[in-house]
Amino acid sequence: MFFRNWQTRGSLKARSSVRRSLLRRSGSGVLELALTLSILFSICYGLIEYGYYFYVKNTMEGAAREGCRNAIVAGATLSNANIVIENQLQVANLVSAGTTASGSSGSYTIGNYSVYYQDTTANTPPTPPTAPSPTVSNLSNMTIGDTLTVTITAKWGTVGAAFRPAAIIGSGKVIWTASSMRKEGD
Repeated sequence: MFFRNWQTRGSLKARSSVRRSLLRRSGSGVLELALTLSILFSICYGLIEYGYYFYVKNTMEGAAREGCRNAIVAGATLSNANIVIENQLQVANLVSAGTTASGSSGSYTIGNYSVYYQDTTANTPPTPPTAPSPTVSNLSNMTIGDTLTVTITAKWGTVGAAFRPAAIIGSGKVIWTASSMRKEGD
């Protein structure tokens, strides 16, 4: 009987020490979870924000390329090139359907995006955020072989406002892209 009581007492002591150590560890586990999750969520939000940034930049590059490709053919007009750029931005849901270009003489605005057409045959293209100058106001004035550059710029604070969960990329960041091609003949 003494042996039995001794076993019971020992196991009670062992159980209570296990409970005490578990209680001590549960507080540190919560703290470790909070620290780990905050870092994990920051990384996830950063990935989402940078992913959307590169999606917008890639779409702008495609729109500039397609607009330039449309503008270099014989008989092309700036309004047709703007329509191509609008369509590219609308397909990617970066501008709403029905958005049209406004502006003139080679400098246009499509939603939150600025589009510039420039004859860069003798000049090097500018480095945004400054607007290119001079711009092309009429594609028919360009001669065959001239280099046409289509530049699209936008501010991240306006085009990426919906996807800034961590606000890692500054709202004043200017996203820009340019595409250059030579004017084709008849």
